Amino acid sequence: MVKTIAAVSLPVLEDLKIRKNRLTGGKQKEKKRISIVTGIHGDELEGQYVCFEISRRIQEHPEYLNGIVDICPAMNPLGIDSITRGIPAFDLDMNRVFPGNQSGSMTEYVAAEVIEDLSGSDLCIDIHASNIFLTEIPQVRINELHREQLAPVAEKLNVDLIWIHGNSTVLESTLAYSLNSAGTPTLVVEMGVGMRITKKYCEQLTDGIFRVMQEMGMWLGPVKEVRKPMIADGSDPVSFLNAPVSGIFISQAKHGDCLKHGDAVGLIVDPLEGTIRERLKAPTDGVLFTIREYPVVDEGSLIARILKRQTDLQEK
Repeated sequence: MVKTIAAVSLPVLEDLKIRKNRLTGGKQKEKKRISIVTGIHGDELEGQYVCFEISRRIQEHPEYLNGIVDICPAMNPLGIDSITRGIPAFDLDMNRVFPGNQSGSMTEYVAAEVIEDLSGSDLCIDIHASNIFLTEIPQVRINELHREQLAPVAEKLNVDLIWIHGNSTVLESTLAYSLNSAGTPTLVVEMGVGMRITKKYCEQLTDGIFRVMQEMGMWLGPVKEVRKPMIADGSDPVSFLNAPVSGIFISQAKHGDCLKHGDAVGLIVDPLEGTIRERLKAPTDGVLFTIREYPVVDEGSLIARILKRQTDLQEK
């Protein structure tokens, strides 16, 4: 059943509508609910395929569903339609206005309506992609304040990495922070690259979501085994590799590579003179989990993130 979460009138006889598809199964009156949210940033499209695949699998075997699944693929429909990260015309990042205000501006009102609708879910999964510049392996990012509650769930989500952030680095105006603070457990997933769909990553995450639903008693059908994620926290810090010069970046490493200190990560070249301006090497031993996707770099551009750990990723 498709339902409108929030609606606002726009100029030229148009309406902004945020909609969800509710899939329900099982005979019990008190049903558990999981909410799948994506599209807060209009240039992050990985979650679109995840929403499609979850809906497809449930509709293929509706007899296995034992609860409520709310699928919200386009939290920022104007951004998706215009291929922009934020809300067009307002030049505003939607993930910086939560929890919103029902008496406030248009964006604040929409944010408040979204929070009201999602509140009370037994679990919310907020799916993001990276930007157009970087590719990320599937990962869950957790505020350390909510680690005890969220980390055990994240471990079942079939991601490669759980990155636990210090509280000082977490923005309080995000959807996840607002929901977690209000008592609705919310996981933030980031994977892939902006403006693209990486089917392998999307299917990996979808398998994990059904595993979590099974653990919650919401899915009675078969599920796949999930991988054991790496954990990045205070004892496993992340090393950042930035471009020391400007130029064109040519990658020599790929996601999941277990690097040694000094291993080649890539080159920064000068296409005009045909020279190598810099040879980029791993600053530490560890697993490469972020790599530059967009070739043009300026001095200081992020090239890679490496988790300081010797453990290689599980076989895909």
